Amino acid sequence: MDSPATLIALLHGPDQPGLVARVAGWIFERGGNILHADQHRDMELGIFFQRIEWEPKGGDHGADTAAFYAFAASLGMKATVLSSAERMRVALFVSKADHCFHDIVLRWKEGELPCELVAVVSNHTELKGIALGYGLPFHHMPLTADTKPAAEAKQVALLRGLDIDLVVLARYMQVLSADFLANLGRPVINIHHSFLPAFAGGKPYHQAHARGVKLIGATAHYATADLDEGPIINQDVARVTHRHGVDDLVRKGRDLEKTVLAQAVRWHLEGRVLVYGNKTVVFD
Repeated sequence: MDSPATLIALLHGPDQPGLVARVAGWIFERGGNILHADQHRDMELGIFFQRIEWEPKGGDHGADTAAFYAFAASLGMKATVLSSAERMRVALFVSKADHCFHDIVLRWKEGELPCELVAVVSNHTELKGIALGYGLPFHHMPLTADTKPAAEAKQVALLRGLDIDLVVLARYMQVLSADFLANLGRPVINIHHSFLPAFAGGKPYHQAHARGVKLIGATAHYATADLDEGPIINQDVARVTHRHGVDDLVRKGRDLEKTVLAQAVRWHLEGRVLVYGNKTVVFD
């Protein structure tokens, strides 16, 4: 039997006494049943953060969603409310590398990622046959330095036409412009092949090998107009030694990229990531 659909609220604002009790009381008074609740306080900034998930009485998601936004505003809090009954519509951006692409798609097909994959967008055609084999629409949109503004405008038009909620850069080897991000107006998750900022530019694993590093990492973050400076969602590392060659580092790095990206996407889809400033709170 499927579990009843729930509402998930992420809220944050100036800390004040009684917030936890007031939020729980509001849900109780409306006949809701709280399933999960977690909170955090930024001690330096005095900001309160909370994630709370509940079953609304009678499954009335629309009424509870609208009412909760008004309630949060009355507390001086900013809120985002998600319904588990409404799956986010996701587009994957890819280039030629396929490891993150395969991993995301297969996890989605296994039901690990609660979303709808509705498009694959690429500046190359190498993954077209594979995408179509998965039953995913493939959109080839080549671009060069001269055609980038027009190509990005086409990409934004496509994504908005498909009512996309999230874009995942699965090793898409192009830098998104500030205009693209502003015109899209939707979150974009990127996977980076190191702890940021480190080993910028080409051949990062060759650079790491030349430096004799003992740890390699991967970072998933939200893309912003500042290249590779967006809020970090997830990171992980693998230990390496002098016995590991470049091929070993590449293999380990790809494994990290897949798992770090998949976890970041899952957390976002489940409403576990709250962005403030250039930081995130990721609720368990």
